[in-house]
Amino acid sequence: MLKLEARTNPSTLMAWLSPVLAVLLTVLCGALLFIALGKNPLTGLAVFFLEPLKDVRGWSEVGIKVAPLLMIAIGLAVCFRANVFNIGAEGQLVVGAITGGAAGLYFDQGSGGGPLMISVVLIAGMLGGMAWAAITAFLRDRFNASEILVSLMLVYVAQLLLSYLVHGVLKDPDGFNFPQSKMLSDGYLLPILVPHTRLHVGILLALAASVLGWIFLSKSVSGFRLQVGGMAPLAARYAGFSSRKSLWTSMLVCGALSGLAGVCEVIGPIGQLTPSVSPGYGFAAIIVAYVGRLHPVGVIFSSFIMALFYIGGELAQSRLGMPSAITGVFQGILLFALLACDVLIRYQLRWRK
Repeated sequence: MLKLEARTNPSTLMAWLSPVLAVLLTVLCGALLFIALGKNPLTGLAVFFLEPLKDVRGWSEVGIKVAPLLMIAIGLAVCFRANVFNIGAEGQLVVGAITGGAAGLYFDQGSGGGPLMISVVLIAGMLGGMAWAAITAFLRDRFNASEILVSLMLVYVAQLLLSYLVHGVLKDPDGFNFPQSKMLSDGYLLPILVPHTRLHVGILLALAASVLGWIFLSKSVSGFRLQVGGMAPLAARYAGFSSRKSLWTSMLVCGALSGLAGVCEVIGPIGQLTPSVSPGYGFAAIIVAYVGRLHPVGVIFSSFIMALFYIGGELAQSRLGMPSAITGVFQGILLFALLACDVLIRYQLRWRK
């Protein structure tokens, strides 16, 4: 029978090429999926991967999706490197959208907005995400509760809280009873980078976060301590590194970036609070972080691929009549392909009688 045996010297080069192989396998499986659904595979792949990039507007739409995915993936990379498995970035995004959106709605009634007020709204969103992440950190620190379960359950609490608010105190009184807040004024919306598109400065904030994340993890003493605590807890304890500090630092960084992603959606392409602020960016960013090898620069590549999945999935629905689950299917294929590649890099198949 077939058995997996650990390789004595796994290839470092193949470990870095694993995400590329996973993307190629995803494309191959996608072609087989289109064939199974009775579609031309070349046409389907062209709509999914090439059509979004044929003009400036398509690139801008991809950039809109890249921004939140990249922000959250950087925060998750910090958490996972610290061996803190924060699965609740989606909830931190939602709460950041709530606090940032509420701050924008509050100040929008009496001032004209501008860069200063936009900065206040962004900070409010980051603080909201940090506060939501702090709940998980506190329960893990004080009661040794599983951060996986706590952070995941808090996602649904955050979503219900958003639904309650947009059906209640934050609902637009002139919105014909739709569950949404009023539209924010132009002075409270993120500036547009490319004329006649929706691409906003959130993409610049995401790229800046990537650079700062790389500096923190690769060049700072705090980042070194955080990673040692994740890879070798006993060695970190012997060296006097605080595991509690690593827990709180990683969770608050991830909460801040997730909250920033949420508020950028509210004052960016959406322009108001709605019950569906995110199409699942917080969960998709987990795949983005691992495809990017938990590296703040590597996740730029993986967030671009995931953004293509979102835009390509929407085009496949409208032009090819594909089901709405097509985006999630491609995300799942990418994850399983990455896991398969990683397993075969570290292990080899042996036939044994």
